This record gives sequence, C-alpha cells and structure tokens, in this order.
Amino acid sequence: MSYQMPIFASLPVAFARGQGAWLWDTHGRKYLDALSGIAVCGLGHAHPAITAAICDQAGQLLHTSNWYQVPLQEKLAERLCKLAGMDNAFFCNSGAEANEAAIKLARLHGHQRDIFTPGIIVTENSFHGRTLATLSASGSRKIQAGFEPLVSGFHRVPYNNLDAVRQVAENNKDIVAVLVEPITGEGGVSIPDNGYLKGLRKICDDRGLLLMLDEIQTGMCRTGKWFACQHEAVLPDVMTLAKGLGNGVPIGACLARGKAAQVFKVGSHGSTFSGNPLVCRVALTVIDELEKGKFAQRAAQLGEQLLNKLKTALSGIAGVKDVRGRGLMLAVELDRPCKDLLQMALDRGVLINVTADNVVRLLPPLIFSDTEADLLVNELTGIVRSFLEKK
Repeated sequence: MSYQMPIFASLPVAFARGQGAWLWDTHGRKYLDALSGIAVCGLGHAHPAITAAICDQAGQLLHTSNWYQVPLQEKLAERLCKLAGMDNAFFCNSGAEANEAAIKLARLHGHQRDIFTPGIIVTENSFHGRTLATLSASGSRKIQAGFEPLVSGFHRVPYNNLDAVRQVAENNKDIVAVLVEPITGEGGVSIPDNGYLKGLRKICDDRGLLLMLDEIQTGMCRTGKWFACQHEAVLPDVMTLAKGLGNGVPIGACLARGKAAQVFKVGSHGSTFSGNPLVCRVALTVIDELEKGKFAQRAAQLGEQLLNKLKTALSGIAGVKDVRGRGLMLAVELDRPCKDLLQMALDRGVLINVTADNVVRLLPPLIFSDTEADLLVNELTGIVRSFLEKK
C-alpha cells in the first residue's frame, strides 16, 4: 500500500545517486540522463560548486522570512535583472508560482488603469502550470478537465499567429497583456517563426499591453542564450523563470521592467519561503557556474551538433515526422502516440521524455559532453527504429 496520492505515473525505477549527466538506480544500474529533471539540472547531478554552496549555507542559515532583509535575495535580484535587462524581481518556489505572480501583476496593472475585467491573451498548446490560474491560462484541456470552473479572463489564440493576437487585441478593450512561451515545452517543443516575438512586442507597444514571456523551461542558457527572447533581441515587460535557476533546489522568479516594475506595492503579493537564503545562494552559484563555463555558447554549439546528427540518423525512417530544436531543447516528432518509448529507453539505460503524446522531448544537461551526445543519438535512433517497426 502506498500512502502517496496517485498523481504521478512513475516509471519502475528509483535513483540513488547521480554524477554529471549520469544517474545510478537503487540496484546500481547506470543511466544517461537526457531529461535533466525536465530542464532543471542544467549543471548536472552532484555538481561540486552546487554541493558546496548547499552545505555551506545549510550550516549558516536556511530561512528567516521576508519580515527581514535577505542580502542574498537582493544580490540574486540584481544579477538576474542585469542578465535579463529587467528592473526588479519577485522570488517564489516554482514556475507555476512565478506565472501566478505575472498574472496577478497584469490584472493589478489593468485595475490601476480602470480596466475592471482585465484580459490576458494566451495561446493554444501552452503550459504555464497547474495552479487554478495557470492551468486556466494553459492551452491544454487535459490538465483543465475536472477543475472547473476555471479562472476567467484568458483569451486563447493559435500559437505563432500574430494576426490572431492582433485581432483579439483590437476587438477587446479589456486586454492588458500577452502571455506566451518563446518555445513551447509541454506543447511539443514548437519553435515559432523568426520575428514572432518581435511582432508580439510591436503589438504590445502599439496598444499599451504588457508582453509577458514564460521562460521557465527556455531560460538559464537552455536554448543557446541566457533567455530565449534574446534570439530576437526582444525585451519583455515581464519574464518568469524557474527550473534551471536552482539546479534542483525549488526557486522561481518573476522579473519586471518599466511600468510593469511599478505595479506591485507592499502587500500586493508574497510567499512564506520566497527567496530564502538557501535557494538564493544556490541560484547565485548556478549563475556563477553558467557564466564561468560559457554554457550559453556551449548549449548553442552542442545543440546544433545534436540536431544535425539526429536529423541524419533519423532521416528516411517512416513514422518520423520532424526533428527540431534550439540549443539543448530538442524534439523528435513521430506520426503516432509514443509513450511506450519511455520504458523502452529506460530498458536501454537512457532517460527521455514524451510530451504532446507523440513528441520525444530531449533536455540534456548543459554539461553534456560530445561523447554523451553521440551516445544519445545512437541509443535514441535504435529505440525509435524498434518502436516504429513494432507498430
């Protein structure tokens, strides 16, 4: 009998330790981790600098609450804002909470402009979290079902469609913001056309809307830039982060700029665990290591290699619809549901993910070596071939 709520369909394996891009299960078997805890452990497992920071900070101070100043929190806010070109930051514990903060910020911004039913444009196939507001904002009926009534005020348009955004914005005077992922994660690693983010920026500027970018999965060097919006040199008004920011320690952030940075006042929002000394110390160490290792450049270079090798290896295989990616955020789309690949890959000692039912999602750690990348290509090619031949 399990005393856990039956929420997760966990694979039949438990891990005891990790090192770099590798994990060992409780029986001592070794696995290549091409998922990174869903884009969380960008620096891999048991990174010595992260381990040292956790141990040192745990011996000093873990938590005090925000009734008091937290110097490490202020230092982290400054580092992140300078990297992202933003003005201020609110820290929380997850990506969903970061997006909750962004949604609240947008609504408060609307009310401050005498818009009493403020609306936010969101997209189909998006994923912003599982709290009531963020699942309502998400474009996935699967995660919404059974949790009605949903939070109102979200206006959904197709992803990568500027005309649809423009039309909704023009026809609804209550729209105050646009919330999108620069690249969809759970929605199948969809990469929009070049100019999509710039186009959104112009629509928002023309109509006085906030551009809010969910960089929870794409941020922290994952796509070959510190933040995916930097591929188009676009500055949002609000940016949300989590996942890779803490390398496994739960931390999220909502960054704001310009008029958006002036919306929240004392008492507008909060969180008990927000930006405590431990998580801020770890996030600062993550930033230090990413800068020292030039991991944005490394993700761009290795990602291009991986993409080209996967395209070559999977070329001409019936059932493979597309191979795409940016940096170390890659996808192999098949012509059929492929959840069985999770167990098949596990049996071969490789950890992958399947999202949107038929998309193999690869999120290897940024410390992945060329040798590990080649091993992933070889193993995944064999797994995909075997799967498609069986069907």
